[in-house]
Amino acid sequence: MNLREVYEEFEINNLSPEAAKSRFSLGRDYEEEKCDLRTEYQRDRDRIIHSKAFRRLMHKTQVFLSPEGDHYRTRLTHTLEVSQISRTIARAMRLNEDLTEAISLAHDLGHTPFGHCGERTLNKLVKGGFSHNIQSLRVVEILEMKNEHQHGLNLTCEVRDGIVNHTGDKKPMTLEGEVVKVSDRIAYINHDIDDSIRANIITIEQIPKEYLEIIGFTHGQRINTMINDIINYSKDRKEIRMSDRIFEATIKLREFLFENIYFNKTAKSEEHKAEFLIRNLFEYYVDNFDKVPKYYLDLYNNSGGTVSKYNFTKEEIVKDYISGMTDRYAIKVFKEIFVPLPWDK
Repeated sequence: MNLREVYEEFEINNLSPEAAKSRFSLGRDYEEEKCDLRTEYQRDRDRIIHSKAFRRLMHKTQVFLSPEGDHYRTRLTHTLEVSQISRTIARAMRLNEDLTEAISLAHDLGHTPFGHCGERTLNKLVKGGFSHNIQSLRVVEILEMKNEHQHGLNLTCEVRDGIVNHTGDKKPMTLEGEVVKVSDRIAYINHDIDDSIRANIITIEQIPKEYLEIIGFTHGQRINTMINDIINYSKDRKEIRMSDRIFEATIKLREFLFENIYFNKTAKSEEHKAEFLIRNLFEYYVDNFDKVPKYYLDLYNNSGGTVSKYNFTKEEIVKDYISGMTDRYAIKVFKEIFVPLPWDK
């Protein structure tokens, strides 16, 4: 019995009956030889971490565009916080920690530069709209390369389901996917408060005291309260959720963030520039499609317009290219295309 088989037995014998077991995964789009060391979900996690899309998260906006301080969250640090929260909950509930980690690390791979401003802009420009969770699935199924000849990472069904259903109304197929869904909310609510206080957008005194008395007055207290509540309330149920009291306070806190941070004029003062940049890049590349990098041109030319369930129109290819950009790369490309260079004879 190799190490993978030993760990598969461990999962079956020690995890909750409701946990996803890697040996019984619904599988991948195409069969692969099993790894002697790692389970299927562990392999998925490793493929995600080693992907280019994961590395690009370091330079993508979470909430504040191009913050000058070193301590503001980026899309990568948000992803790591979601992963940590998810793993804590999964471990306490004897769910599959490897599956929650894989979903967590991939859930935002399709996010645009400039955060939700970039997402909203592409949603207006692309026929059929744009959603970062759907794009994240497209990234792991098509845009990332498993090797130089194979498009997509060929992840397991459970991981792909957790990625696309980490937001929205549809329920993930596994409890591990549900854990990531609620952990994403816990992470962004709390770190957005932390970053906003650091940026002097709000003060802790502005947050209604009745919410803080229930959830906690510090960053650590709030996360601890939410995590413990989920674990205690969900342990005897076949779903992952908060108690009504904590859930109501959490929703009220989220509403406070939308009113005071996400639509705050100071915090969002540069967003019109980001929207202008993305709109002009999109229109430029649609009109000058031959300027799109060769990788994307090859996808278009080799697809005949479709790859499996995915459309590969010129508009879709341009969307793929722009949504994959980091903030600083998008600015660099915009300057190269639209900003005149100094003339020197």
